[in-house]
Amino acid sequence: MNLSCIRNIGIMAHIDAGKTTTTERILFYTGKSHRIGEVDDGEAVMDWMEQEQERGITIQSAATTAYWKRRAGDKEAYQINIIDTPGHVDFTAEVERSLRVLDGAVVILDAVKGVEPQTETVWRQGERYLVPCIGYVNKMDRAGADFFQVLKDIKEKLGITALAIQIPIGREGAFEGVVDLIEMEELRWDGGNDGETIERRPLTAAREEEIREWRDKLIDGLSAVSDTVTEKYLAGEALPPGLIRAELHRAVIDRKLLPVLTGASRRNMGVQPLIDAVVDYLPSPAEIKPATGRHLKKDEDVQVPCDPGAAPLGLVFKIQNDREAGSLCYLRMYSGTLKSGTALYNIGKRKRERANRILRMHSNKSEPMDELAAGDIGVVIGMKLAQTGDTVGSEGWPVLLGTMQFPEPVISVSLEPRTISEGDKLKDILEILSREDPTFTAKESEETGQLIISGMGELHLDVLVTKILKDYGLQAKVGKPQVTYRESIGRTVERREKFSRLIGGKENAAALTLKLDSLPRGSGNTYRCSVGSSVPGFVLEAIERGVRGALASGILLGYPCIDVGVQVTDIEYSELTGTEFAFEACASVGFDEAAKEADPFLLEPIMAVDLLAPKEFVGDVISLMTARGGQVLSMDSKGGMDQVRAAAPMAKMFGFMTALRSVSQGRATFSMEFSHFDRKTEK
Repeated sequence: MNLSCIRNIGIMAHIDAGKTTTTERILFYTGKSHRIGEVDDGEAVMDWMEQEQERGITIQSAATTAYWKRRAGDKEAYQINIIDTPGHVDFTAEVERSLRVLDGAVVILDAVKGVEPQTETVWRQGERYLVPCIGYVNKMDRAGADFFQVLKDIKEKLGITALAIQIPIGREGAFEGVVDLIEMEELRWDGGNDGETIERRPLTAAREEEIREWRDKLIDGLSAVSDTVTEKYLAGEALPPGLIRAELHRAVIDRKLLPVLTGASRRNMGVQPLIDAVVDYLPSPAEIKPATGRHLKKDEDVQVPCDPGAAPLGLVFKIQNDREAGSLCYLRMYSGTLKSGTALYNIGKRKRERANRILRMHSNKSEPMDELAAGDIGVVIGMKLAQTGDTVGSEGWPVLLGTMQFPEPVISVSLEPRTISEGDKLKDILEILSREDPTFTAKESEETGQLIISGMGELHLDVLVTKILKDYGLQAKVGKPQVTYRESIGRTVERREKFSRLIGGKENAAALTLKLDSLPRGSGNTYRCSVGSSVPGFVLEAIERGVRGALASGILLGYPCIDVGVQVTDIEYSELTGTEFAFEACASVGFDEAAKEADPFLLEPIMAVDLLAPKEFVGDVISLMTARGGQVLSMDSKGGMDQVRAAAPMAKMFGFMTALRSVSQGRATFSMEFSHFDRKTEK
């Protein structure tokens, strides 16, 4: 496959904006599906999990590949690798790991609601990985739809210039089609054959003035980032559609503009031009900047050009367990070519692996492939040690690609298996789930012996618990949700610690000095050793292990410590008595004792809450928010509804949806995501 004909794209948006509905139409029009699967009927191809079909939401990102000929005479079809990501904030890790390996994304916006909270979240994630995007305003047939208000919303909330390359013909129930501002023609869809037939018409004289106005806005916005367009425009020359598309393509790759299309996917209107836009404006793997990796032997950053003939290098961005095949490792190849049955090297773990089989995925179905080349995405079966974020390649070129950042779990529940044998089975299941989901953790409570699982929110844990009990057929008692706190310190402390113990007739002794500092909130933990090179490496490694283990096990109640700076300022080492065990234990005990003197305190998770309520209920909604310890940060009016942004402690938000429905007669909605940790004031 020609690299210029590949597009690796994601579909992302707020929950219920129509991501999966739009993806289903893309699969139908590209010939990948023979019928359109509907989310409401539980028949969407991309929502293949039983829970996704029951709940009507996307939980896991699903990958598929479709082929599209941009024009009727094209000899070669474009290969579009699509990842449909979840919209609910609890599954933000699925979006994060997908964006890390994508070359472009389609941001779907609701024509009624505009830019919603999770849209902003995924946009920020996309900014972090510099993912080029195009926009698609969906649901133009709904009551309250306003395409032009959404354009303003994009500018205000996402901070990027949105350029309409289409405008709608009508709105709400009168939505008929779109005007293509590049080709200057009207497009309408035949409702009798699933929207496959597009009727192209000349511009209607009655709306020509409005169309010319928006065409001028398109050219004006494009000229701000393109000298070529500016020169031709000032010279009075005609701007051919091909030139406009080429300049838009460059501007999208540089993230200077967001071309916006519109339609109503549920009514099969507007999707084919969106597929054309994916091909026209989003980059191929050869057009994006080369990935940067760390060469472990040279200890320097190196560029990784997208070359199928170079040394193989790929990033594992998702692990999915299959009962028959084992671990399915979703892999994006950045360099070289991986052939089925060949050996691989896990560069971070320094272990050899084998790619027994390579598959092309279509949701939960697959087809075998002989090889996976640079720029492509596939699934490898046979790698037993790989985890999300691992780099695989060859021993001769040990380059480590950048890792992914995942938010901390903020909510926990306890699980108690009915029998001992069920307990062993549960531990195996939790290990599988934690490999699949980087935001899911499981540990055993030292005080109660219970298994505690933690996740991103109530829905996230509910999905995981349902999977454990139903999919794996396990019997277990589930506790009530509990907030996962953090711990930190309030002042700087320096402590000298000595350790000595006789084990097997041999003395194990160590002594060191630790300095603990309180860091600004959000800094994370830091560790450094300022002692010279006179101390053996195994001692330094043991001390670091001891400190990091102590940070993870907490000070007051066993919650992990955050925003603590640890510095080792002195080490007393003897060849006769200094052992790894002694220094690791000494560092751990030294940290615990020093932290107890440093005014330790608990930190609780604070959530960013976004509420949307009719104007007549907004007072009751704000009262409910403040009664739960929330702080209102801003208010905004949005087409008959008021949008309230607030911050509230996670501990007070359990059962909030029920209370919100009660005070608003079921008409208010809310979403929330983790914002930051703050000092817990009440006992």
